[in-house]
Amino acid sequence: MVRKLKYHEQKLLRRLELVSWEAAAGSLAEVKALRRYRLGRREDYVQYKALARSVRALARRLRDLGPASAAFRARCAAALLEKLYGLGLVGSRRSLAVCESLSAAAFCRRRLPCLLVKLRMAQSLRHAVTFVEQGHVRVGPEVVTDPALLVPRAVEDFITWVDASRLRQKVLDYNQERDDFDLAA
Repeated sequence: MVRKLKYHEQKLLRRLELVSWEAAAGSLAEVKALRRYRLGRREDYVQYKALARSVRALARRLRDLGPASAAFRARCAAALLEKLYGLGLVGSRRSLAVCESLSAAAFCRRRLPCLLVKLRMAQSLRHAVTFVEQGHVRVGPEVVTDPALLVPRAVEDFITWVDASRLRQKVLDYNQERDDFDLAA
């Protein structure tokens, strides 16, 4: 016979999912990646792992095609490499070997906060995530508030501060590039 649960115990059990609690724990490598890349949601990392796994499987299947379909294999491999290079996930378009070593960390490195650190617009990932969430950064004409945005290689040059951002004004003041017209506004 089990005793009746007290009120606070019932409240705690409402938040607990007894079905998937083991799967939600994650591995040590996963926790390290979540901390290293400042991922707010574990689901993002799980999705990146699944995408990387499917790209690796596709590259393996293309590699294992027979010699009868060499033209098809070359065409598909070139398309896959072009797509991954355009997204910034691989460094070169030369061979499928780079696709077979694709990891979830490559997706994490293409997130907007990581690119802000790479472009030296932020000192650390923590600051970069804060800047993005507060709406200080825009990609092209769009203001971005989601740090999970994956930035393709073609759009990487269009990452700037929002015009009304205090951070942009501080940077312009520091570089002595602030216009007198901006002072009046």
